Amino acid sequence: MNTYRPYIIGLGGTPRACSTTEKALTVSLRSAEAAGAQVELLGGSDLALPMYAPPPAERCPRAQRLVAALRKCDGVIIASPAYHGSVSGLMKNALDYAEDLHTNERVYLDGLAVGTIACAGGWQAAIQTLTHLRGIIHALRGWPTPFGAALNTSVSLFDAQGQCIDLSSKLQLETVGHQVVEFARMRQYAANSQLLQERS
Repeated sequence: MNTYRPYIIGLGGTPRACSTTEKALTVSLRSAEAAGAQVELLGGSDLALPMYAPPPAERCPRAQRLVAALRKCDGVIIASPAYHGSVSGLMKNALDYAEDLHTNERVYLDGLAVGTIACAGGWQAAIQTLTHLRGIIHALRGWPTPFGAALNTSVSLFDAQGQCIDLSSKLQLETVGHQVVEFARMRQYAANSQLLQERS
């Protein structure tokens, strides 16, 4: 049994509390946690940050928390609503803060599995937004998971308690969570194997 517990962060939502996007992200994080990960949610209110400016601009406490989580994490799950066929300004601005990691030993999201979730009131915008998210992840040197969740919010997907009541959407979200954890474990195994080879 693999006892390694990767630290997975979830970024997403809207400034509105309990948004559909944040509910979707929570389902995916719960799936990652059930697979043995340590998880942390940075929802819409956590990502309401000043417009990104490169260092030496000062960082507010929320921005410091985001950058610290990105620096430490073993994987990321990103959830964005579709605004006019692309990621929301809130999410794009939050991801711009990854630029603060450009001088780190692990630059940006280099080598990390990144799960993607897009929520829209129709399939076209959901798929477009998912594609844009994956492009941003590539630019940040991350590894988009093979499966990304595209949710059509024009139908009811969650109950009043935030439970996903649509089986297809639930399976999509859980798959994203599982794949991020699985990849993080494979990466850790490869790193440990290389270390053992170097010592032998």
